[in-house]
This record gives sequence, structure tokens and C-alpha cells, in this order.
Amino acid sequence: MPKSLKITFVSRKWPPAMGGMETYSERLCSHLQAHSEVEVIALPGHADGSTPRLWELVWFGVKTAFSLFFRRQAAPVIHVADMASWPLALAARLRRPFARCILSAHGTDVAFPARGGIAGRLYGAYLRLGANLLGEVTVVANSAATAAAAARFRYRDIVVVPLAAEARLEGTVPEMAEQTILFSGRLVERKGCRWFIETVLPHLPERIALEVAGTIWCDEEGKALDTPRVRYLGRLDQAALYRHMAAAMCVIVPNIELENGEFEGFGLVAVEAAAVGGVVVAARHAGLQEAVQDGETGFLVAPGDAARWIELITDIAGWTPEKRAKFTERARTAAADYYNWDRVARDTVRHYAGERAGP
Repeated sequence: MPKSLKITFVSRKWPPAMGGMETYSERLCSHLQAHSEVEVIALPGHADGSTPRLWELVWFGVKTAFSLFFRRQAAPVIHVADMASWPLALAARLRRPFARCILSAHGTDVAFPARGGIAGRLYGAYLRLGANLLGEVTVVANSAATAAAAARFRYRDIVVVPLAAEARLEGTVPEMAEQTILFSGRLVERKGCRWFIETVLPHLPERIALEVAGTIWCDEEGKALDTPRVRYLGRLDQAALYRHMAAAMCVIVPNIELENGEFEGFGLVAVEAAAVGGVVVAARHAGLQEAVQDGETGFLVAPGDAARWIELITDIAGWTPEKRAKFTERARTAAADYYNWDRVARDTVRHYAGERAGP
């Protein structure tokens, strides 16, 4: 793909807001620069890491749609960073009918209709409308689970590009906190923190405590933190989070299966933890299966299988320092080799030309 190719990349998810979609947009754009000329149209988050308010999102959408529709020289490729923003791809297509349109699909993009209710049904209809109006469009999904969900809304050209996380530790590697397990992420039901606290933690050796880093999005999940063996750290900056990941006995990603079908699109926290030397234990569920190479960058356990979670974590607690060092070094190498943004950018650029990403 020639460097002279011009791409317009549009995202309503951008730092300093914190989240997987924000990281994806910023890092992918940075690495796409090596392959093409990239114009970024983005809505930055707030300085405290929070996302833009509703009126800011609406204004960004209206302003960007007008810009894409009325510009004199439109880029031949328009890449919109999430499915909910598909009208912006339509605005670009109306200006340049033969433009190559790309939509990125994340788990939350296509899982929301599973929540049901009027909002879920309306959003599902909204996604199907996008498939009908856009016509020829390529959906770049972050996992096979996300791709399967997108297909249910009648999108036909769907490809899978697993994500990356080039996490780096600052300073010296911290000593392992032998009695600490770490959970990092938003406290919502599907991520399984409360399930782990209530079902697994009581059956682990009493010396083992759980640290929780993240923001509370669900009251019931937040109430579960009021337990003697749980320490709530709140939201940590990346440097502090990575040090906790490296120092923990293991980092858990205990997502559970919900009846409504909500799922994890990928699971960047699993890749980040492996990249900084953490021992990852994650649910064998949805996109997490592509975020963890079982036995190489971490371990996968059936979601909801409390007995196996207890058994595996107890075994990890008994590792010798030599066994731990051997595993974490192998995991860091494997994570660096595959879960890097250079690979994500190369695979994405291939799809700008309608190619299939190779090995």
C-alpha cells in the first residue's frame, strides 16, 4: 500500500478519556502513519479521564458529518472507529460514492442490543439500518465473537484483527506481592469481579487478598468490595496499574456468561498484564480467547467454573520464583511478538485495499 494513500480516521473515543476504544483509536492512528497519510478527526475526552457528555457527542457528530459531506477533496478511505458512528461513514460516502468505508467493531458496539428493553431494540434496529444504507462496507472486528455479533445485524464483509497492548513498566521490576490477586477494569456484572469475590475468594488460602483497580459502574458490583479480603484501589494511572500487574501473584479476568448475551469484545487488560510480566488467569469466554494464548501468555479457565479457578490460583500461589520467572519471561516475549500495534496497523491497512490479512 503506497504511503501516499490518504485515510480519514474518525473517532468519538480519544484520550485523555480512558478505555479500550480510546487506546485503540490513538495507538492505531499513530502506527498507521508508517503506511499512509492519516487525517484524524477525533473528540478528545476530559482531563480527568472521563468521556464526553451527550451534548458534546451530538455536536461532534453534526460538525463532523457536515465536514465530511462538504469538503472539496475527500480521502479515498474513511475509517470510523466504532459501529455507533456509522452515519459519519455515510456522510463521507455521499460526498465520495466510491470511497472505501471501514467500521471498527468492539464488543460494546454490538453487544448493547442484548441488554433488551426499548433502548436495546432501538439500537439493534439502528445498526441494521446502517448495514442497509452503507451498502459496501468492511467491518473490522476485534475478535471472532465480535464478528459473529456484527453479522447478526446484516453486515456481510467482516474481518477479524485482534488488538494489541504495548504496555511497558517504568523503573525496576517490582517484587512479587505473593499474597495479592489483582482485578482491573470497569465494575460491571459481565466482568465477573463480584462473582469472583463471592464464589472463589472465600475458598482460597486466607493469606491471599484481592486488589481491585477500576471504576464502579454497577451498584451491586460496588457493594461486593466491602469485604475484609478486598482492597479497592480506585482508578490508577497506567504506570501505577502496570506496576500492580507485575507485582501481583496473578491478574484475573473472570468474565461470566450472562443470559442476555453480553460479552467481552477482546480484553486488553489480559494483554497488558502479560506484557508487563503478570500471570494472567482469564475466562475462556468470547473475545478473551483471542486476548490470551492459553499456556503461553496466560491461562484460560471455563467461565463460572469456580472449582477450576480455585485449583489453578492455588497452584500459581505455590510456584517457585524460578518457575514464575520462566513463565512470565515467555509470556512477555509472546505478547510482544503478536500483540503489537505494528501488526494491527499492517493487518488493517491490508483491508483498506480489500485484502485478507496474512500471517
